[in-house]
Amino acid sequence: MVNLGNEWDKLLEEEFAKPYYRTLREFLKSEYNSYTIYPDMHNIFTALKLTSYSDVKAVVLGQDPYHEPNQAHGLAFSVLEGTEPPPSLKNIYKELNADLGLPIPEKGDLTKWAKEGVLLLNTSLTVRRGQANSHRGKGWEIFTDRIIEIMNGREKPVVFILWGRNAREKTSLITNPVHKVLTCAHPSPLSAYNGFFGCRHFSKCNEFLKANGIGEIDWRL
Repeated sequence: MVNLGNEWDKLLEEEFAKPYYRTLREFLKSEYNSYTIYPDMHNIFTALKLTSYSDVKAVVLGQDPYHEPNQAHGLAFSVLEGTEPPPSLKNIYKELNADLGLPIPEKGDLTKWAKEGVLLLNTSLTVRRGQANSHRGKGWEIFTDRIIEIMNGREKPVVFILWGRNAREKTSLITNPVHKVLTCAHPSPLSAYNGFFGCRHFSKCNEFLKANGIGEIDWRL
């Protein structure tokens, strides 16, 4: 049984019992036994464990975990302590610096953001080593869509930060007018200059939170 240790346990209780999730669980057992899978199985649900439902101020959607050693640990865009930030994360830091004037961090671990109320959620929570999107279509998207729907149903406003085409596809799940949706290009070097740089999503997020009487996110790492 999955134990998240907070409100998500009750909110996702029915989801964990559904046939598709049971099938996904059996698939994952086989994958972890046969291949190198990231993140470590104990870190699959790090995002949900660190940011409980009531504490979420912003949702940042990623695609699937990093697929090279010593990177993925269950938070979108984040890498394990001691690992150099990947190119997309470096671009996120550049925009953070340009937007808020914060120094560019040397580390790539975004745990502090998660504890600040940023749900760093990938749409697929596992991946084979060296094979991007290898666990796509196995059931994770159904599960993470449900998380987005749950957040959409919350009365307390939240900011959805959707970078790139795959994340923007989730806009249709966000129908509650109390929430704020911010979209732009992905921070990958392949697309960052097509609208990610200059998006000012960090300040826009905090402006919305402040306007709704919610404590701003401290984006410093």
